[in-house]
Amino acid sequence: MHLLWLAIPVLLAVACAASLTVWLSCDPAWNVKERSERAAKGGAALFETKFPGQFAASDGKPAADLFGTWPGFRGENRDGVAPDDVPLARQWPPGGPKVLWSVPVGLGYAAPAVMGGRVYLLDYDEAKQADALRCLSLADGKEMWRRWYEIPIDSDHGMSRTVPAVTEKYVVTFGPKCHVMCVDATTGNFRWGIDLAREYRTTWPKWYASQCPLVDRDRAILAPAGKEVLLMGVDCETGKVLWKTPNPRGWKMTHSSVMPMEFKGRRMYLYCASGGVTAVAAEDAGDVKAGDVLWERTDWQVPFANVPSPVIIGNGHVLLSGGYGGGAMMIRLKEEGGKLASETVWRLTKSKEFGSEQQTPVFYKGRIYAVLPKEAGSFGEQLACMDLEGKHAWRSGKGAKFGLGPYLVADGCLLVMNDDGLLVMAEAAGDAYKPLAKAKVLGGHETWAPMALVSGRLLVRDLKQMKCLDMRKE
Repeated sequence: MHLLWLAIPVLLAVACAASLTVWLSCDPAWNVKERSERAAKGGAALFETKFPGQFAASDGKPAADLFGTWPGFRGENRDGVAPDDVPLARQWPPGGPKVLWSVPVGLGYAAPAVMGGRVYLLDYDEAKQADALRCLSLADGKEMWRRWYEIPIDSDHGMSRTVPAVTEKYVVTFGPKCHVMCVDATTGNFRWGIDLAREYRTTWPKWYASQCPLVDRDRAILAPAGKEVLLMGVDCETGKVLWKTPNPRGWKMTHSSVMPMEFKGRRMYLYCASGGVTAVAAEDAGDVKAGDVLWERTDWQVPFANVPSPVIIGNGHVLLSGGYGGGAMMIRLKEEGGKLASETVWRLTKSKEFGSEQQTPVFYKGRIYAVLPKEAGSFGEQLACMDLEGKHAWRSGKGAKFGLGPYLVADGCLLVMNDDGLLVMAEAAGDAYKPLAKAKVLGGHETWAPMALVSGRLLVRDLKQMKCLDMRKE
């Protein structure tokens, strides 16, 4: 027994030495808290993704005669309203709109962007364990090329869930684990890549990143919401970081995306982070430098998950909305002593008054359209129309519920998808819910990906396939 007591200090010393050796062998850049966060996401160390990854060309050709564009999240103006360039059919055949083509896709909710007859989709290839940017023909869905980089991801309600940002020169993507990549829009040639988790200590939110990148004036606008940087601007041509917005409060990334806005000659970028909403300058102007905070407020925080992005109403008004009890708030910008500030116009704290769990509401001709969250009681999952005073103009009723599906406005109509792939067309009217046509267009479930409408062609997807539907009026 005496020898055992003497051995205990020796054994403890050996154990401590072994622990110290293991600790010293690890990357000293990560502190204990950061290691805990990484471990909670499936491991203490981040996977080292190697850009530019790999590339493969195929025999697809761009659609030569289709000139419409849907260059990113919510379309050309980032507002969910399609250009009125092609009249849409108000009545559909018994089987629904004609399917022009269909392609298999990886598990997720990522949605396409369209430019120059090409369809761009940041997919996930489970066999290769890689984020894969696919370039398809809008004419027939045939693949032209794909570029991928390895990044192991376990499904958490799917993997991919963002929309690329596309110009005539660039495509910028934002991966589930916060890998940002820029390639040539025509050839797929790699330009640059950033691992936000490694370089900026970004922590992706639950269910992986849903932030859709913004390209504005050939600059990629990103919200890493990392340890030191909240927002940043990156030159698309070179990958050079042009400006950074500090993050002194340690706000974290949400599922919301950055939205551009103009007010009194000032261009700014709005972002809903974990601790509030902020607006930063888009460019230098006098004493204000690009990336400087113009205004912010901490009274807008969505419990559990902030998904919808700010909706720009006009005349300095912005709608903020959320699910999980977040409700909605209308704010108005004002200028005080040469500086910008915001004030609350109205606030709806109950979900049945207004809110949106997953999709971003659409503002169109003086009305705001959204699907109410589940916690709205008897109104839950109904499509609702609200005026700018925060009053309901109408709801779709108990027989027309849409869950978490997407919606957009085109040719004076609402196109709304439910969870199970039922597509409904209704008038975008301010006085009543007026359905015009409906059809089951997808066979899967969780059809939550945003839709894209280009040259009368509607791109929709579920968890396994993407379809192109002919919505044109004969």
